[in-house]
Amino acid sequence: MPINVAVIGAGSWGTTVAALAAANTPTVLWARRPALAEQINTEHVNADYLAAFTLPDALRATSDLVEAVAFADVLVMAVPSHGYRDVAAEAAPHLRPWVPVVTLSKGLERSSRKRMSEVTRDEMPGHPVAVLTGPNLAKEILAGQPAASVVAIDNRDIAAELQRVFGRPSLRVYTNADVVGCEVGGVVKNVIAIASGMAEGMGFGDNTRATLITRGLAEMTRLGVAMGGQPTTFAGLAGMGDLIATCSSSQSRNNMVGVQLGQGLTIEQVLANMNMVAEGVKSSPSVLDLARRYGVEMPIAEQVVAVCHQGRPAREALAALMGRSRKSEMD
Repeated sequence: MPINVAVIGAGSWGTTVAALAAANTPTVLWARRPALAEQINTEHVNADYLAAFTLPDALRATSDLVEAVAFADVLVMAVPSHGYRDVAAEAAPHLRPWVPVVTLSKGLERSSRKRMSEVTRDEMPGHPVAVLTGPNLAKEILAGQPAASVVAIDNRDIAAELQRVFGRPSLRVYTNADVVGCEVGGVVKNVIAIASGMAEGMGFGDNTRATLITRGLAEMTRLGVAMGGQPTTFAGLAGMGDLIATCSSSQSRNNMVGVQLGQGLTIEQVLANMNMVAEGVKSSPSVLDLARRYGVEMPIAEQVVAVCHQGRPAREALAALMGRSRKSEMD
């Protein structure tokens, strides 16, 4: 019997994951706007986010949330963190018992500082929760370029089935029982990518990027382990892999936000020109709050917050990082 997948959220990554699943099993994609759902059904394209790509004929879209959720055997939540709880609460009454929920959002809820798996458990109690994450830039995945991803859940049977649902010949899906570590990696890498972009925008090269990636990985690992994640997770796809991709690619929204900040634009000017969410901007204060709660030092995240939320110029932030006291790399 086929597994029915419902993907909630028709942004670039939600649409991409829906296209992956549709190649393996019946899949419906929920779009908030009826016009976008109609376009996906009739023209097999999402012109707002992925105009250059033809979507599978088998992928069906709807703007009716109840229709999308009611018959789902797997529910995929592709909603940005700031609206995640509201959509989850709206969907929950229509979801059949024990249906697994897979979250794609790499952010934190600002008011509670909760990870999206925690928000899911709040609003959808009794449902197994998984995280799909890794170095997955939507356009490269849709183009069929070789890549890998991670599905994190502590249930081996569900993990194996989700591997089948999302895997493609060009996308190798691994499993990992460390949900906390995988989520922390996905959140913190967006913050570090803003810093990496700022350095690029100021005209600095590969040495600077490598330094920020490496020290950012140290910050990510410190926080993740303090929160209960496994150290090895951060050396894998959900940690180092995602961090490298997000810090290095012009397709990364967070990296491009940083580039423009490094070029001297204000955060208000940068965000006014974007039609998609850069999770690192919204999540950075919550990341810093968690670092302080767990007694973890995160100087890069601290400077990203200063630039994005306190008006500090990017060059001053870099100078503050370079002027810190001398210490061992292992500290």
